Amino acid sequence: MLELTSATIRLHATAASSEDAIRQVGQLLADAGFIEPAYIESMLGREQQANTYLGNGIAIPHGLNEHRDLIRRTGIAVLQVPGGVAWKNGEQVRLLVGIAARSDEHLGLLANLVDVIADADVAALLASTDDPAVVIQHLGRRRAGAASPASAGAGDATAQVRMGSAHGLHARPAALFVQLASGFAADIQLAYGAHTANGKSLASLLRLGIPYDALFTISATGPDAHDAVAALQAAVESGLGEAPGSAAPAPDAAEQFRWQPASALRPLQGVAASPGLAVGPLYHYRAQRVVVRDAPAAPEQEHDALRQALAAAHAQLGQLHQDVRARAGDGDAAIFLAHQALLADPELAGQVGSLIDDGHSAAWSWQRAIEERVAAMQQLADERLAARAADLSDVGQRVLRLLVPAAQAGPQLPESPVILVAEDLLPSDTARLDPRLILGLCTALGGPTAHTAIIARSLGIPAVVGAGKALLDLPADAQAILDGGQGAIYLDPTPADVESARQAQAELSRLRDAEHATRYQPALTLDGERVEVAANIQRPSDAEVAVQAGAEGIGLMRTEFLFLERAAPPSEDEQYQAYAAMVAALNGLPLIIRTLDIGGDKAVAYFDLPAEQNPFLGVRGLRLCLQRPDIFRTQLRAIYRAALEGPVKIMFPMVATLDELRAAKAIAEQVRLDVGAPPVEIGIMVEVPSVVMMAEEFAREADFFSVGTNDLTQYAMAMDRLHPTLAKQVDALHPAVLRMIAQVVRAASAAGRPVGVCGGIAGEPRGAVILAGLGVAELSMSIPSIPTVKARLRGISMAQAQAVAQRALACATAEQVRQIPLAV
Repeated sequence: MLELTSATIRLHATAASSEDAIRQVGQLLADAGFIEPAYIESMLGREQQANTYLGNGIAIPHGLNEHRDLIRRTGIAVLQVPGGVAWKNGEQVRLLVGIAARSDEHLGLLANLVDVIADADVAALLASTDDPAVVIQHLGRRRAGAASPASAGAGDATAQVRMGSAHGLHARPAALFVQLASGFAADIQLAYGAHTANGKSLASLLRLGIPYDALFTISATGPDAHDAVAALQAAVESGLGEAPGSAAPAPDAAEQFRWQPASALRPLQGVAASPGLAVGPLYHYRAQRVVVRDAPAAPEQEHDALRQALAAAHAQLGQLHQDVRARAGDGDAAIFLAHQALLADPELAGQVGSLIDDGHSAAWSWQRAIEERVAAMQQLADERLAARAADLSDVGQRVLRLLVPAAQAGPQLPESPVILVAEDLLPSDTARLDPRLILGLCTALGGPTAHTAIIARSLGIPAVVGAGKALLDLPADAQAILDGGQGAIYLDPTPADVESARQAQAELSRLRDAEHATRYQPALTLDGERVEVAANIQRPSDAEVAVQAGAEGIGLMRTEFLFLERAAPPSEDEQYQAYAAMVAALNGLPLIIRTLDIGGDKAVAYFDLPAEQNPFLGVRGLRLCLQRPDIFRTQLRAIYRAALEGPVKIMFPMVATLDELRAAKAIAEQVRLDVGAPPVEIGIMVEVPSVVMMAEEFAREADFFSVGTNDLTQYAMAMDRLHPTLAKQVDALHPAVLRMIAQVVRAASAAGRPVGVCGGIAGEPRGAVILAGLGVAELSMSIPSIPTVKARLRGISMAQAQAVAQRALACATAEQVRQIPLAV
């Protein structure tokens, strides 16, 4: 382990500011020969992107990963400032531990720091001692009982494993690890450097900070220990749902675009997070942190309050996952599944429960446990992993808002187009943003790998992060130009600058969205065959957005949003108003409303469903509706009332048997007669292989089919599409799935029934061409995909699409399908 010596310890220092303090501790490192002097600027740059304050008056300034070439050898230095120095968020820092790390030799020191920040007395001693030996005693020696990889490997089964996830063990792969580990009875531990972690605790795993390609140990003790280690080793080495390797995807044309101001404007420089240009007024988005007082009721009441808050937060995150998945796909939405896993963390629950039992309130106990974990994660040297502390903080604030009655719902969002400025944004804050109103965003903190940046990219919002405190001093409503591709924001541009930026925006738009101008044109192939292109939506406000994007109707309206984030099911009137608003927004375009699809990966507390070993094969979709006819009838009444005002169709999810369909249709007909509504078309989702095999019989009963390729693929391939090691193989372009779709189309065509597809491949240009060639009449997709898919279909003849489809059906693997040329 790296040793700390008195040569790099300076006691009784004073500092005028945090920058001054960082420069002093950096100079200690430079004087000792650990770093080039230029590395001090990198330490200051790191502080702009992330707060290195740990807690109890301790900060650990260190540089950016890309400047490690300025480190001559790994070393540490300690600067004691007994009088304190103001840090980024108003904290008082009295002890700085400067780190220059070329490898992982400093991990033992960080392990000791985790102990120190948890002990206020030790931290106070180090901030006031006159003796360097005291500092060395507490920071420079391995703490008693600290685990090493060797000792942590003692168990019924162990394995040395190399991290295959491209960006290390951050939130999403760690959540998948926990999901897999929780399926085994064995106790599971991971060891990396001087740290060990509970393999079934997400927060515990995140504190390890295991980077890509690092070697660590998995050990297990229990009846299925060997199976657990083997499965987890395979999952880690395969990337835990992320492609192995550290290569980033090639930048698109927008990322390669470069703009320069016409005048001599000097930018406020940050870090590029999401490409694109934005021109508009600044709007300050100020976070409102929940203020917690420790005013406990009886422990039983506090435990109950915590349980209710956790359940509500879980439901909110489920809806947020659905929202982001609909707009941006499974990959970007997966972070909110990781947030759900944090809520279920057993170590976190145990600590909060113990604090409540000690006489504290649920809110105070939750905040204390979260803050300790956030501080421990922020000290990780790997910037990407340290940035994930924002995810834990996000989850923490969500629960606190539910626990504290007077808590604010959140900062006010703008009502007109702006460039949003904030100290930082949590992932759920970013997911709430409306791209029509947020022209761009710029944060003082954060890095390009934080989930806030990832979500901004998925929403197409230009973004700059890590611009520093000076950003927060910019006047509200001032005109600015934000360049997300170059990580810069320019204040008070001249008219020539604005004109130049507008021209660049136009060129950038042509590079990114050449098809956008023709989005309202029908998807007519070169030989005159039309394919209907519709949208998948899940909120009333999405309907107008879909039409503006070129949608020719709504092929899938998910109704779950009405049932989540609440303690009781919605009333008939509430549902009717939502459906009627969509009918009005569509102005005569068709609307397919899918009845409630709860179960599987979506759950609500008030259904009081028993836990299921495999919820995807349990009571979900139409099965649940038939078990709860009260809720089913209420929803059907609302739908039929909305059908009186415009073209509405009903679609039942997760149909597996003819008996289910017949029972649901009988209930629907009774409701229709009660409401006095005219008949509407009733269709089914094709998601289960049994429906494919009996498509001829179902075609006699259903007015239309809509193939849900995401679920059909997972059921046909017997692979959970969220599984840590199998998810990458769940490809709906697999020939087995395409042949099932072809079989459904043949049966439906014989009966004169149309077939649509509302799964993920409908929104891929390649998938759209193949599906059209198979005879699919309607493609329904996430809104951003609509202009691209329509343009692609207009560029190919139906005969060519059919030829591509036949080649795809003859393939043996999904990879072969994806290699078929689509050129005209």
